[in-house]
Amino acid sequence: MAKIVTAKAHTNIALVKYWGKKDADLMLPQNGSISLTLDHFYTQTSVTFATQLTADEIEFNGQRLTAKKAARISQFLDLVRQQSGQTAYAKVVTENHVPTSAGLASSASGFAALAGAASRAAGLQLDLTDLSRLARRGSGSATRSIFGGFVEWHAGHDDASSYAEVLQDPVDWDIQMIAVVLKATQKPISSTAGMARVVQTSPYYPAWVQTAEADLKRMRQAIAARDLQQVGQIAETNAMRMHALNLSAEPAFNYFTAETLTAIQAVTDLRSQGVNCYYTLDAGPNVKIICAGQDTDVIKTALQQYFEPEQLIVAKPGPGITITEN
Repeated sequence: MAKIVTAKAHTNIALVKYWGKKDADLMLPQNGSISLTLDHFYTQTSVTFATQLTADEIEFNGQRLTAKKAARISQFLDLVRQQSGQTAYAKVVTENHVPTSAGLASSASGFAALAGAASRAAGLQLDLTDLSRLARRGSGSATRSIFGGFVEWHAGHDDASSYAEVLQDPVDWDIQMIAVVLKATQKPISSTAGMARVVQTSPYYPAWVQTAEADLKRMRQAIAARDLQQVGQIAETNAMRMHALNLSAEPAFNYFTAETLTAIQAVTDLRSQGVNCYYTLDAGPNVKIICAGQDTDVIKTALQQYFEPEQLIVAKPGPGITITEN
């Protein structure tokens, strides 16, 4: 009987963003990035290769996906088959505990979990670096979700040199994020399409790559110093520069909603009142607030003027991937 392998991977939120690819096939980014893996949001995926299957079967949150919707997953499974010599089709069962396509990095945890489960089920015994390289081929940010805590993805120049590694895990100081979940709906333009448009049309793109490299150096130092204020300030500036690129593209686009701006203003107001908190955003409307655990109550109380309590989710530093066979 074919073995079933289950992997669990947590999402990560980039503190220094990657925004733009230099090789879309290999998913090589234009610049490196640094993220924090979170405990609250994760994907759990089981994979088994079975000779009796006549096509890949993909089940997502209890629903069987059509071949069209499953195409990206099947392409990734083809890569695993190519690397392992496995010839059978796969049954994939995924449970995603992340709002999909809303800027909460669901593809990061999704492809990290798929890489872990599928590679092991196909007979590969990859170390974490090679698993990171493999996950990258499904979704760039998935390369970071292989690891827990603070993680850096080295941009690299080819398949071998583009991978993630741990900067700090476990995280032994008081830092967390509060996710302000505004709407778990499809975004106006996918990350892939948005990045490509920015790289091709924004006159400011070369400056982004330069400043991102400087941000990486500063962020490494801030994490090593366990300096929440520096981590937050660098992350906030980096995020707004990324979103400024989107506004400078042709045609321009953005992921903000009115509620996004409300959350940003609330964080800015709290900081002016002496609360040490900062915001970051990915390709979606949701705002993530970087703060200390001791300030959770005061931040949530302030935000509950504008948002329902269930929209405010506290997430602490999370673990790396786990893989089990049964």
